[in-house]
Amino acid sequence: MKKRWLAALMAGAMALSMTACGNSGSDTPAPDAQSDTGDDAAATAGSYNVGIVQLVQHPALDRATQGFQDKLTELVEQAGGTVKFDSQNASGESANCATIVNGFVSANVDLIMANATPALQAAQAATEDIPILGTSVTDYGTALGIEGWTSESTSGTNISGTTDLAPLDGQAQMLNELFPDANNVGLLFCSAEPNSRYQVETIKPFLEDMGYTCTEYSFTDSNDVAAVAQNAASACDVLYIPTDNTAASCTEAIANVVLPAKVPVIAGEQGICEGCGVASLSIDYYDLGTATGEMAFEILVNGADAGAMPVQPAPVFTKMYNAANCEALGLTMPADYVAIEG
Repeated sequence: MKKRWLAALMAGAMALSMTACGNSGSDTPAPDAQSDTGDDAAATAGSYNVGIVQLVQHPALDRATQGFQDKLTELVEQAGGTVKFDSQNASGESANCATIVNGFVSANVDLIMANATPALQAAQAATEDIPILGTSVTDYGTALGIEGWTSESTSGTNISGTTDLAPLDGQAQMLNELFPDANNVGLLFCSAEPNSRYQVETIKPFLEDMGYTCTEYSFTDSNDVAAVAQNAASACDVLYIPTDNTAASCTEAIANVVLPAKVPVIAGEQGICEGCGVASLSIDYYDLGTATGEMAFEILVNGADAGAMPVQPAPVFTKMYNAANCEALGLTMPADYVAIEG
């Protein structure tokens, strides 16, 4: 009887010791476990479910989503893990964004990637717990309702991401370089998009300091884009369209107005320029997506806190031009501009 009791006591002691060791390993990771990448990170990589909500189908946003998926898949698999994506498109409707992200919250995904400002705002409203990364978002202070936001700011919540904001002073200089003799510049944008208004209010003083008379032409949605563009084209020498999701989805309608009117458009991003513009100081949205994927890896695998991560800018800005539209308007671009490949 004593032997049996002693054996049971020893077995229990061993089990307790093993349990204590296991708890120590999970609750108190090695000091560098959250910052290592490569081989050291492979031991911590697991299986992850990521929800992607994209505002609207458009080449620029599509490229950002693809870059995100490609880079995050590459990094997670290199670290020995797997990642699954549930990618859904809101068809341009903010209400659909809310429905999609609420589904992600119910499914308890590991991370939400929100592509475009309304998608980010819907994710912000849906959860304070699941990490959220935005992309194709122009100004996070405006999008998140945070006053005093700067390029060094962090949200202090569960949100970070990447911004597609190109230097607005650089875009103004581009307009001046190409059209120094123009007098009236029309600022065409969607009034329902806060980031678009932010860009217009920022670039307008730069243009006015250069001697241009600037007039704002805002449309509420896709239904009145053509009519507002017509008003702008009839009164202005040049139009400027910021990074604007509604405009991006209506470039054909805008082109049908501005090209016959012989009014050139300087665009805030490549996709709009490709549709109806002549030139843009822009980014590659695929590269923006890959930068977002790298941030997601740090959160999922290395335990980074999204709220402590500064928003990342695009890595490169390029002077681009639309060869077909330039030819139609009889324009010759400077040698340092790169043609957009169709």
